[in-house]
Amino acid sequence: MQELGHAGYRLAGGSGWRGGAGLMDVAAFDFALPDELIAQEPPAERGGSRLLVMDRQDGGVTHTSFQALPDHLWPGDLLVLNDTRVFPARLLGRRVPSGGAVECLLVRRLPAGEDDSVWEALMHPGQKLKPGAVVVFEQGGVRVHGEVLDRHFFGRRTIRLRAEGAASVADAIDRIGHIPLPPYIARADRLSDRDRYQTVFARERGSIAAPTAGLHFTAAMLETLAQRGIERATVTLHVGYGTFKPVRVEQVEAHSVDAEHYTVSPGTADALTRARRDGRRIIAVGTTTTRALESLRIDEAGGVVPAAGETTLFIHPGHRFRLVQGLVTNFHLPRSSLLMLVAALGGTERVLAAYRAAVAARYRFYSYGDAMLIL
Repeated sequence: MQELGHAGYRLAGGSGWRGGAGLMDVAAFDFALPDELIAQEPPAERGGSRLLVMDRQDGGVTHTSFQALPDHLWPGDLLVLNDTRVFPARLLGRRVPSGGAVECLLVRRLPAGEDDSVWEALMHPGQKLKPGAVVVFEQGGVRVHGEVLDRHFFGRRTIRLRAEGAASVADAIDRIGHIPLPPYIARADRLSDRDRYQTVFARERGSIAAPTAGLHFTAAMLETLAQRGIERATVTLHVGYGTFKPVRVEQVEAHSVDAEHYTVSPGTADALTRARRDGRRIIAVGTTTTRALESLRIDEAGGVVPAAGETTLFIHPGHRFRLVQGLVTNFHLPRSSLLMLVAALGGTERVLAAYRAAVAARYRFYSYGDAMLIL
């Protein structure tokens, strides 16, 4: 879907702070990246990525492998992962009756329907899909009918779905849908992506994109971390369009992100509370985990309060972190809200310097690329 494409690459200069107003320019988060460093495939083996370790205090950079991650963590650290599961949210079909090709990315299920039947979606070609337009997606005896109910900005539509040849709309989507690989992966999805574009700890179905920092972890790595006394907890944040929404404004503070649903259980909240009280580090695996954690309320006694709901939290430089002290993440798009989140934790100049070091060392970027650890 063209809507999810990335911005052009330009090299940032200066601090990015606009004089007088105290606002930050989005242009401060540009960086130069050769196209050949955008990973098109996952590493040959899960966990086979490189790891760039950045010190939050001085910006110092260490180059190593992801297998060395346990060596950079301390016994007692609390590692928090996002256990959301990606579903095949990309549907390819045709318009009725013209037969013209149509593409639909299911972004968010709306409460107006039963059985996953009403969705907010990104659809192409947008100009021909007005309210009342009918589309169909089918494969192997399974058919999903769609009717456009409403039209919104930037290619978004409200669409009602109905399934034939499957137990439910959700079952039909799982059977005929495609894994929604990001548009900078310039190839069609394959059956293997259903495994590789999914974390080994994925549990709760609901994301249109993987929490990619988690893709590096293997069951063996998780066991090694446990054996070294590194505690683990999970949150659920279903990755939606809000994570990837392009920044179309000139000043960072004018941007907003769309709501995404998250859940933090009482057990995880208790683990977070104990870590805070003990003075142990809380390390988030991924920007989505970070947003879920930083959305939580801390009560007067210092306890982290469990929660379930929607978050529109936009973390950018100036954010005061209350829980997260370290971050495992991939390398992100220029001018993106995800890069801004990383810069909020690691410092804009230090993070951009680390990105330049990664480019010089030929790291692989984005969803199937290498990893970064900020401590």
